[in-house]
Amino acid sequence: MPKLRSSKKRLLQNHNARARNRSAMSALRSSIKAVRGAADQSAGQEALPRAYRLIDKTVKKGILRQNTGSRYKSRLAKFVSKMD
Repeated sequence: MPKLRSSKKRLLQNHNARARNRSAMSALRSSIKAVRGAADQSAGQEALPRAYRLIDKTVKKGILRQNTGSRYKSRLAKFVSKMD
């Protein structure tokens, strides 16, 4: 455990940020699974905008890097376009 007051505060900030980041990533992964688990292409097309919004949000918050977010979006779009 930290002894310094500033170290204790930093530990608490890290804990809170970790909880926020985990929650955001969990929501993101759930939306990606919803797209990938869609029954047909129309269902995938409906789930895709929500996944895009969450990807863009996590990139904006700095949880994901921009290239990673772009890669996720590209792969999801490619997946949905190939569905029958």
